[in-house]
Formats: sequence, structure tokens, C-alpha cells
Amino acid sequence: MSKGNWEEIAAKKRQDLLDSIPKEWRIPSNLLPPADQDDVTTFPETSGWFTAEELAITNQTALELLPKLASGALTSEVVTRAFCKRAAAAHQLTNCLSETCFARALETAKELDAHLKSTGKPIGPLHGLPVSLKDNFNLKGLDATVGFASHVGDPAAYDSVLADILREAGAVFYVKTNVPTAMMIAESVNNVFGRTVSPLNRKLTSGGSSGGESALIAFKGSPLGVGTDIGGSLRIPAACTGIFTLKASFGRFPTLRCRSGMPGQEAVQSINGPLTRTLADLEFYSKTVVDAAPWHLDPRCLPIPWRPVSLPKKLKIGVMWDDGMALPTPPVTRALRHAVSKLEAAGHEIVEWSSVDQRKGQELLGRMFLADGGKAIKKELEKTGEPMPVEMEMYSTAKELSASEYWGLHLERQEYQKRYLDRWLSAGIDALLCPTTPYSSVENGKFRHVGYTGVYNVLDYASISFPTGVTVDKSIDVALGDTYKPLSDLDKTIQAEYNPDVVHGMPINLQLVAQRLEEEKCVEMCKTVLNVLS
Repeated sequence: MSKGNWEEIAAKKRQDLLDSIPKEWRIPSNLLPPADQDDVTTFPETSGWFTAEELAITNQTALELLPKLASGALTSEVVTRAFCKRAAAAHQLTNCLSETCFARALETAKELDAHLKSTGKPIGPLHGLPVSLKDNFNLKGLDATVGFASHVGDPAAYDSVLADILREAGAVFYVKTNVPTAMMIAESVNNVFGRTVSPLNRKLTSGGSSGGESALIAFKGSPLGVGTDIGGSLRIPAACTGIFTLKASFGRFPTLRCRSGMPGQEAVQSINGPLTRTLADLEFYSKTVVDAAPWHLDPRCLPIPWRPVSLPKKLKIGVMWDDGMALPTPPVTRALRHAVSKLEAAGHEIVEWSSVDQRKGQELLGRMFLADGGKAIKKELEKTGEPMPVEMEMYSTAKELSASEYWGLHLERQEYQKRYLDRWLSAGIDALLCPTTPYSSVENGKFRHVGYTGVYNVLDYASISFPTGVTVDKSIDVALGDTYKPLSDLDKTIQAEYNPDVVHGMPINLQLVAQRLEEEKCVEMCKTVLNVLS
């Protein structure tokens, strides 16, 4: 690989990806929505390009499909073919994919159908279900570029442990999805594949770093996807597209044998988790993975089964209106007020949660990410002469910490975790309710703040990003105007850039945070919140 040829490598990779889509799944030019059509989620229903059967299949959730796949009422081949086509369409409209393995997927599906026919039994709880994976999950024979030109043409020699578990459960892998460079930007943009946009509004980001997944799932090109999160990379994309995700604590889901953007960075651990259109699908996936005893395959997984949880009749919930660094934009604040009002009316106890510790958590996260002086990222970029993305300029100027400085950072993290835990226990709360991001979604290139999510990676708390059912209304959610005194320069920029016209109609997510390793409780509490909101 010669220095300076990144553009050539990237162009060939993009062409190879396009060429991997069979001709019958390429949208005819006369049916393509115009470039200035923002919402493309209606395309499958309105274009006439999909059959009634393809639409009926791809509009179903994972839990609607699975009993039909297990009984043979639907074959995996038919279901997989339908999702392959819809995923191909999603890519042509939003640029959400990084790899395809359609032929392999259809072969797997046929094998699963044959197994069911000969034995009368499904192979496992995910029998025949197409599952999409974020680009960094290794699948044998496919690249995992994580947005670097230097990783193009370096196919995985093995599968990630999570992929092994999902395959044993009966999943069918058919696509991998786009990410930002090194998975370290809150939007999904890189020099190899370019930018993924939201199918709800192509002027807006689908978030990052699991933004290929969120775009695909919002378009219904996947019934169930898996992403990762080290500073908000599951929760931000879920929020930008109005879907569900669970950020578990480290050790609940297996992370072994995935490609990292910063290998060996473990001051804050990357985790993986589901992206789904329903909470029921999220819970089913989580239980399925944990019930497979991943601690027998990944030595860092904790031997904790998926546990039944009984909640108190009335929850005590701390509400954090802002993080002291950036006020949420008006629609997010309105959705949070609406949720709090409904929860109080239902008899749950709401207490204020101060943002006093948020800035320290965000500062620690930034220092952890930059601890190697940006060497890991610069090393990959330099191999092909690829430029540093403007969103990652801090990696160009970062100073490498010495070993003793790095150890000191770990001590600061430990002290911070203890302080937050003590506050939580003293308050006696079950959960925190707060924004996932300052935005409903935001225009491409304008995502500025990961503080609402990143702090809970430093703390290693379980959290869910969930759609509230509230959408942006430009007539109500007007900009704050000149009389507002911003919390910071960052806040000033976010509020100045807020454009109610462009985000009108977008779904609004909030974040529900539980204690470390309280994934089951977080899911149950989210059910309570959704029941109240509905």
C-alpha cells in the first residue's frame, strides 16, 4: 500500500460496494426520488418497486417475524431476499452500507430452511432472521475498514464472538453498515464511503458512530441491527432516527474479535448492543445474547444471566434538564417536560438531578480518547496519505500521556465514579431521565456535543435511548433568541444553529439511565415510562 493513494483506494471500494448490489436490486433511474426529496422512508410504499409480499415482510418487527420463521409459515430465504432488496434500496438513498454478502446470506437462509424442514425444529431463537451488523464486527472474508482507507482489502480471517453467538442462534448476516473514521465522530462520515444521511430527512444526520445501522433500521432495511458505543455511538444514532437502543455496562455483551478504531484504548470500554424499532425486540435480543452464556467465549464477559426484575409500584426518577454545558434545543426540552409531567401525573416521584458532575465526566472522556496523542489514528491515516477529518482535528494536536500520567487519569476516573455513585445512592433514585443529545436530529456536519451520553460511558452505567412519541413542531419549538444567556460558547453555537424548519416533524428521543449492570431494570423502567407516555 503506497502513501498518497487513499482516494484511488476509496473510489474502488465504493464502486465494489455498488457492484455488489445485483442489477435487480438497483433502483431504476425513473423511480429514484429527486436529490432534493428529504424524506425517503415513503419510497418502498409509493414507488411501486416492491411487491406486496416484500413490503408485508419488511414492515414487520423481529418478534413478528420470528414465530413465522420458526413455524415455516415464512421461509428464511424469502424473508432474507426481501430485506436484502430493501437494504440495497436504503443504501442507494442514504449511503448506509459498507459491506454486503447477499449470496452468502441466501445460502445460509436456504440451509436454515432445509434444517427446519428435515428436523421440524428451528436452529435457535433467531432462526432465519436477517441481522445487520456495524462495520467493525468481523465477518470472515469481509473488510472491516472502520472508515480507514488503510483497512480496505484486508478481509477478516475470523468472525467476531458476537457474530458466532448470533449465528448459533440462527441469525442470517447480509450487510454491514457505515461508520465515521475510527468510529470517533458523532455523525457517520469518512473518507472511504462518504456520509450516511437520515432517511427521515436527508438534510439531517443519522448520527454516529452507528449511523449506518440507524439509517438502515429507520428505512426498515433491517429488522434488527447491532452497533457499538464508547461515547454515545448507539444512543446518538437511535435519537437521530427515533428508534430504540440499549447501552449496556461492559461485560454483559461480548466484544472480543471486533476491529477497533483505537486498539488497546481501554480507559473507557467500548460496548455493543441492539438497535431496534421496538423495546420488545431490544429486550428479546439482549436476553438471547446473554442466555447464550457469552462468558464461555469472551473472557471479559460477566457470568450474569438475564434476570427477572420486579420494580417498585412508583419509581423515583431524577430529572436532569441540561448538563451545564449545552442546553437541549427547544423540542428536546419540551419532550422532557412532557415526560416529567406525565410521570408525575401517574404518581411517580420526580426529583431534580444537578448537572454539577457532568462537565468533569466529559473532560475525563476527552482525555482518555486523546491519551496516545492521536498516534493510533494518525498511524492508519498516514499509511495511505489520508487526511485527518476536520471533526477529529483534536487528534492532530493531542499530546501523548506518559504511563504515570495515564495511571493518574485512571485514579481520577475511579474517584469520579465513586462520587457519582455516592450521590445516586444518597438521592435514592431508581433512574435518571435526561436528553440523549441536545438535538432531535441536526443538519449534516453540525453535531457538536456528546456530553449527555459520554459521561455514562465513563461511569459504565446502563442506559436506553427511546423515542418519546413527541415530534418537533416548528410553530411551538421556536429558537431561544437573543435574550437567552448561553451556558458556554458551545451552547451559544448549538442554539444559534438550531433550525426549527429543517427538523420539523422529527421524532424526539430521551435517555433513561440506570446503575451499572442494571440492564434488565433499565428495560423494565423504560416499559413503565412508555406506558405512561402512551
